[in-house]
Amino acid sequence: MVVCSGVALRLCRDKVWKITIHLRQGYGGQASNAPFSDRNKVFQAFLKTFEFASIERVFRMEKKLKVGIIGCGARGRLAFGAMLKDREDCEICALHDTNIVRMREVQAFLGGNMYTDLDEMLEKENLDCAVITTPDAEHEACAVKVLNHGINILIDKPLAVSAQGCQNVIDAMNKSGKIAMMGFNLRHHPVLKRMKEIIDQGTLGKVILIENREFYDAGRTYMARWNGKKSYSGGLWNHKGSHDFDIFNWYLGFPKPVKVSCFAGMNVFRPENIPFKLEKDIPVGPGCNCCYYAKNGICKDAHPEKDTKMWGEEAIKEDGYRKDSCMYMSDLSAHDNGFAIVEYENGARVCHMECFVCGFSDRIYTIVGDRAIAQVSLHNRTIRITDRWTKENFTYEVPMTDGGHGGADPLLLDNFIRTVKGEVENLSTLEQGKLSTSIAEAAELSRERGETIKF
Repeated sequence: MVVCSGVALRLCRDKVWKITIHLRQGYGGQASNAPFSDRNKVFQAFLKTFEFASIERVFRMEKKLKVGIIGCGARGRLAFGAMLKDREDCEICALHDTNIVRMREVQAFLGGNMYTDLDEMLEKENLDCAVITTPDAEHEACAVKVLNHGINILIDKPLAVSAQGCQNVIDAMNKSGKIAMMGFNLRHHPVLKRMKEIIDQGTLGKVILIENREFYDAGRTYMARWNGKKSYSGGLWNHKGSHDFDIFNWYLGFPKPVKVSCFAGMNVFRPENIPFKLEKDIPVGPGCNCCYYAKNGICKDAHPEKDTKMWGEEAIKEDGYRKDSCMYMSDLSAHDNGFAIVEYENGARVCHMECFVCGFSDRIYTIVGDRAIAQVSLHNRTIRITDRWTKENFTYEVPMTDGGHGGADPLLLDNFIRTVKGEVENLSTLEQGKLSTSIAEAAELSRERGETIKF
């Protein structure tokens, strides 16, 4: 039985009555014109229909959600952390990172208690939810621990670095009964959401072929960071390609993949391809901030890290991680260009291209249906539809929105928070995350073996 004060009940009763007025039910649209007895009758009927917990959600009377951030890097601090800090319905209570120097800088910006031990944080803090933004290889272990403590979780893509790792997280979620959501930010990009609506409306007919060509100028910095090391990320087809494969799956209705082929390599960012002459006894690196060739403007690819508090020498001494290491001395298990081709059980085919050797950034999609073709540019925020028979062209221009990843990040976080509150359904499930990682894992295996991988 729910017990609440008379004042709270009166406030609820008056709000419920105002809802009925907004529905234009009587009394000339003015709540003040209604007799007190009628207001009370409406409220009593409302109480019989809903539990008081539902009333709290309707009127947003719930307490702030207590959130923990696991991983104090750029995404933890500047993306999810900054957005959570600005929300009135959330409170950042705890931070976890193994590098105390970086975590202190994040705490100064976001607040929250600091923990270098995740288990300690989960034991001491009474969290409602957590956001995982660690390197990809740590997602599985962190997610399982969080779910085992009965905490809702948002996992920045990818879910894990292997299909089995994904399944382990899914098993923990099912056991816990908590909400677990994938951080597929492209799902929330306004241009790609509009394209999904066009597909669902049947404008293209049956979709049979999708191509995505991704040119990413800043992608060269993957070779300077942990992202480009397969041991940390599962490979760039997983770290970078996982949400691209997810878009394919989403547009096609999540059919089962049957074959994956991949052709990729490190053609440019190799030691033998340094595009300038080395001076005697002056090697490159180890990082752009301290590299002779970067400091003197000789290296045109130099990308020195500007935040020396987060990523400077003091932080490097903690764990040895250098964010701006020389990309020409990169881990050759990654790739700077490549194609991954997928065939599905329904006969549809997709091709995803990644190119990190370029002077601009864009994702350019071609989506072929049996009635029309769509051409999409994320940079230009345009969708052009060409009808197969009439040859007519229709162009949609999607307005710019605030926030990272073309306005997608705030929408992603908002969907997670609202899902935790029970207001909306989970739009990006862990099962969908596993499907994406399974394709990425097959692409990495295809590249390694030089053969097509069958599911």
